[in-house]
Amino acid sequence: MTIQPMTPLRQRMIEDMTIRRLKERTQDFYLRAVAKYAQHFRTSPAKLDYEHVRQYQLHLVQSGWKPGYVNQMMTALRFFYKVTMGRRDALEMIPLARAPRKLRQVLTPEEVVRLIEAAPGRKYRCAFSIAYGAGLRSSELVSLKVSDIDSTRMVLRIEDGKGGRDRLAKLSPQMLKELRAWWKETKPRVFLFTSRLTESDHISARQYYRACREAAIRAKIGRSVHPHMLRHSFATHLLDQGVDIRVIQAMLGHKKLETTAIYAAVSPKLIQSVEGPLDRLPFKPAPKKRPRRASSVIKAPPA
Repeated sequence: MTIQPMTPLRQRMIEDMTIRRLKERTQDFYLRAVAKYAQHFRTSPAKLDYEHVRQYQLHLVQSGWKPGYVNQMMTALRFFYKVTMGRRDALEMIPLARAPRKLRQVLTPEEVVRLIEAAPGRKYRCAFSIAYGAGLRSSELVSLKVSDIDSTRMVLRIEDGKGGRDRLAKLSPQMLKELRAWWKETKPRVFLFTSRLTESDHISARQYYRACREAAIRAKIGRSVHPHMLRHSFATHLLDQGVDIRVIQAMLGHKKLETTAIYAAVSPKLIQSVEGPLDRLPFKPAPKKRPRRASSVIKAPPA
């Protein structure tokens, strides 16, 4: 592993990210993104301008990188130029690619049951149950602490979620039953889902992802399953039950209602519950088709 030298510019960028309380993994990605950008042109990023950004963005697109990854790299460069370099026009001069809006992949309730029952051990059975039951992101699930469980008010405290926001998530009786069964087995002290290496740390998002893929194979779910599908399924199934979309927005911790509204596109019950305009048109009954008569044989006149 190559350790990047701590130049004054790199140190300043770290300080800028620390002041704005960006998460550690976000800081790591931004630093690596700027380092790759500089390595591409083999010079300090302080000597590069927006034309170099444009060339680099074109290089990433032509290299086959997906729009999501290209936008992440450009977001890092936006921060570098706007904040660290003091270029206030960075957002305008560094455009983001329009990523295609794809439908969310969701599991059916039956598939959720099979996935949870096929979990590799009590730890991940509990983890899948909580992720689906509360609609948690992977990062929120793996970092849950024992102290985050409030069985009196039947809520889970989600600290420092996406965007640095705290919120309360649902704790149902079935979820509490799974949590108590897991706690009696291992009695975790700090983190609910402890790492195999040390009790003072939690499982990684990668471990959680692998366990989810393993369970999906065991459950014979014929699709590629990832942990975030449990969150997608949580929102979609609530819509199917008729829960108000603004309530679901609050439960998911979405800042914008438009983000939650995406799940309406994958809710079959919601779509089927609407009477289509064609069904309301005053069509006249179609006339009954008359049965065909046997064609008469025309005889030739006598010679």
